[in-house]
Amino acid sequence: MTEDNKVVSLMDNNSEREEETVNETESKPAKWPGRKGIYLLPNLFTTGALFSGFYAVVASMNGHFENAAIAVFIAMVLDGMDGRVARMTNTQSDFGAEYDSLADMVSFGVAPALVAFTWALQDLGKVGWVAAFVYVAGAALRLARFNTQLAVADKNFFTGLASPSAAAIVAGTVWVFSESGTPGTDISWLMALIVPLAGILMVSNVRYHSFKGLDLRGKVPFVAMLAVVLVFVVVSIDPAKVLLGFFMLYALSGPVYEAWTRLRGKKL
Repeated sequence: MTEDNKVVSLMDNNSEREEETVNETESKPAKWPGRKGIYLLPNLFTTGALFSGFYAVVASMNGHFENAAIAVFIAMVLDGMDGRVARMTNTQSDFGAEYDSLADMVSFGVAPALVAFTWALQDLGKVGWVAAFVYVAGAALRLARFNTQLAVADKNFFTGLASPSAAAIVAGTVWVFSESGTPGTDISWLMALIVPLAGILMVSNVRYHSFKGLDLRGKVPFVAMLAVVLVFVVVSIDPAKVLLGFFMLYALSGPVYEAWTRLRGKKL
C-alpha cells in the first residue's frame, strides 16, 4: 500500500469515528435542568404558602370560613418570608421565582375569590361569580405585569395593589363577619362590591409603597423593638378587625397618595 492510500484510509476511518460520535451524542437524551437540584429552604416557605391557600379553599367548601380566612393570612406571612430568606441566604433562582408566582396565584388569587364566593356571593347568581372572576382575573394580570416589569420597576413602589394585600382585604372581611356570627347572605351585596374593587385596584396604575427599603439585617434603635412589641399587642387584641383595618388603610393610601402628588404638581 502506497503512502497516499494510507492517508486516504486514515481520513476515512477518522470521519467514520466522528459520525459515530455525533450519532451517539444525538441519541443521548438531554439532561433536564431540574437534575441540578433546587434550593430547599426558600421553596419550603413557598410550599407552605401554597398549602395554606389550598387549605383555605377546602375549609371554605366545608363551611369553616373563619379558618379559611386565617389560612390566607398565614399564606401571606409565609410568602413574605420566602423571598427574604432567599436573599439573605443567597439562594435566589429562576425556579424559585416561577414557583412563588404560581403559589401566589393560588393563595392570593383563586383562594380568596372562592372563599368569598362560597361564603356570600353564590346566592347572587351570575353577579356573584362575575364579581369573583373579576378578582381572579385582576390577580392573574397583576402577577403577570409584576413579573414582566421586574427589571424596570421602581423597587420602592408597587404599580397596583399587591395581590397579598388584596387577598387580606377579601379574607379579612370574611374573617370579621364570620367571627361575629353574621351570615354571608346578609352582606352579599357588600362583598359583591369589595371583591371586584380589590381586583380592579390590583390592575390599576395607582402606586403603593413597597417597604422593600427596610433593612432587616442592620442595627435599629432600642425604641424600634418596643414599637414592634406594641404592634403585636395591638394585633392580639382583635386580630381580625385590626388586620382588616390596616389593609383597608393601605389600600386607600395609594389613591390618596396619587391625588396628593397631582394636586401638589398643579400648585407648583
